[in-house]
Amino acid sequence: MISSRIASAAALALSIASSFVPSAVVSLSTTTTHGGLRLSHQRGRLSSTTTVSALHTLPSRPSPIARSSTKSSSLSMAVEGDFDPDAIQNSIDAIQSGSKGSLKARLRALYKFTRPHTIRGTVLASIAGTTRALVDTPGALANANWGYMLPRAVIGMVALLLGNAFIVGINQIFDADIDKLNKPFLPVASGEMSGKAAWVAVGLSGVIGPAIVYNFFPLLLFKLYMLGWTLGAIYSVPPIRTKRNALAAGLTIATVRGFLLNFGVYYAVKDAIGAPFRWSPKVSFIARFMTAFATVIAVTKDLPDVEGDRAYNISTFATRVGVPKIAKGASAVLLLNYVHAILTGVLAKEATFNMIPMVGGHVALATMLLVRFRELVPEDLKSIKTYYKHIWDLFYLEYVLYTLI
Repeated sequence: MISSRIASAAALALSIASSFVPSAVVSLSTTTTHGGLRLSHQRGRLSSTTTVSALHTLPSRPSPIARSSTKSSSLSMAVEGDFDPDAIQNSIDAIQSGSKGSLKARLRALYKFTRPHTIRGTVLASIAGTTRALVDTPGALANANWGYMLPRAVIGMVALLLGNAFIVGINQIFDADIDKLNKPFLPVASGEMSGKAAWVAVGLSGVIGPAIVYNFFPLLLFKLYMLGWTLGAIYSVPPIRTKRNALAAGLTIATVRGFLLNFGVYYAVKDAIGAPFRWSPKVSFIARFMTAFATVIAVTKDLPDVEGDRAYNISTFATRVGVPKIAKGASAVLLLNYVHAILTGVLAKEATFNMIPMVGGHVALATMLLVRFRELVPEDLKSIKTYYKHIWDLFYLEYVLYTLI
């Protein structure tokens, strides 16, 4: 029986596989070479090229580096989208002048402050978890009180997004100097958002989010929310600052984005429809799979940041082991995670999972991973950023599969 299912799964697999930058700062292009890794940066408006042989030449606070006015930049492949130094400077000018475009520029800076690629992950996790809970509960869709559930779902989503904004926002505040080197497109590092505005956004997010969960959801969810809130804060805030330790940082991100988010959404929906919570094979699977996936993200997110992390003595797996080895190791772990997903589908009792998305879908995503890994050039920062972006794309696609398995 198992062998026939493996054969059919293999056949299916084969078919599927067939913000403040001074106005004096220029629009420049710099190449830094360190440890065999080619690092390029762009920021502001004059024109020159500098090559730095080693990171110890950097001052304790990164100073503006002259660069050529070329439009090409490795930072244009940031996960958030294109990095356009001229657009950032125009935004800063609009904010400082109080012109007509000032409000739009401030809202855009606030949007960037929330790190949109992480917001997409949170939104998809919420939608997928809600869908899964409703589909798993007999009669839930037919008998749902949408007048009650939809507002509750929106409130829950807002609370999650505020929690997300709090965690990524406080990280940008305490990492402002490092981000000027690693991520100069972020609004606090670039000057699009002032430190005061950043603290206001973080403060409001950090208070309103927990208040929503406390007033509208069960006490267990409030405790889990505050656990994620606390882990997210100590990741960035001294003196604990778990991001300085590679293992602690990885465990923090894996716990918050892997387990707490997926379990919390599913539990909240079950509570809203009055159904008892039970661990189903599908919920157990996504909790395991996404915890492992979030661990990979926790490691690979540091690949483009080795320059600034070394300059500020931040210990990550990438700074200690090197970009090529970490990229290979992370890809291997992610591939094993896909193998685990495929075997979970093949070996489960009949009708536990829908075989096409569970087996075939994960074979397709594993194939995409291998293709992207073969395109990776570990010595090139642009290629590293592209690869990291593709890992997030696979993360998003997993939530699409979760609604179908």
